[in-house]
Amino acid sequence: MRLLIEQPRTMSSGSSNFLLVPIPEYPVLDCVPNKNVKIVVLGASNVGKTALIVRFLTKRFIGDYEANTGALYSRKIHLDGEQVSLQVQDTPCVSLQDDAEGLYCQEQINRSIYWADGYVLVFSITDLNSYRTIQPLYQHVRRIHPSGNIPVIIVGNKSDLLRARQVPDHEGKALADQLGEPYFEASARENHESVQAAFLFLCQEVSRALGGGNGEKRKGGLHLARTKNPNMQELKRRFRQVLSSKVKSATAL
Repeated sequence: MRLLIEQPRTMSSGSSNFLLVPIPEYPVLDCVPNKNVKIVVLGASNVGKTALIVRFLTKRFIGDYEANTGALYSRKIHLDGEQVSLQVQDTPCVSLQDDAEGLYCQEQINRSIYWADGYVLVFSITDLNSYRTIQPLYQHVRRIHPSGNIPVIIVGNKSDLLRARQVPDHEGKALADQLGEPYFEASARENHESVQAAFLFLCQEVSRALGGGNGEKRKGGLHLARTKNPNMQELKRRFRQVLSSKVKSATAL
């Protein structure tokens, strides 16, 4: 089975690179944030990835969007009493082909996966095929981050369209349980609280995983500050001095 990630349409500017799109902040924060939280939203076509992001960041619902070009949305938020700089990466859609083998990913998707600290995997409860993309997509994320340290949530969007439901609630929960990740059903159209609950849960999990703040990106993709022991630094400095002295002495002989 092949996972085919569709190419994004080129923007009017002629560039298909990520865009930095500022979103109004609630409330406005003047201080420099203590931590950067970076999450990426992945899923099939027409599952409402962009609608979920905009609903979370602005509380507004917009029904129609242009073709996804991989916009990067930024905002400062308060999270567990701490100032956080939040970045949310939107992505082009993915689709399954049953007549092929292997997993193929567009480079833009892989860059987003490498870049992020946490993941939202989205399907529509009205689209069984979008649900079927979740497991191979999850496995692809875990292949890139085999340590399993990066938080992931699974979101079944469009929960307001009950008459069009193709994926029962218990199947969404069963898949999430199988993958060992939290499951949320949400409606970007009608319920801001459900969207906010899902995204804030992931942001909090990422923030806790990041621990002490910004720093070097460890294996698994999380950004952790490297602890520097002054005594160890001094030992290294002295070792370099001794080594340099021995080299000079050997050269003189």
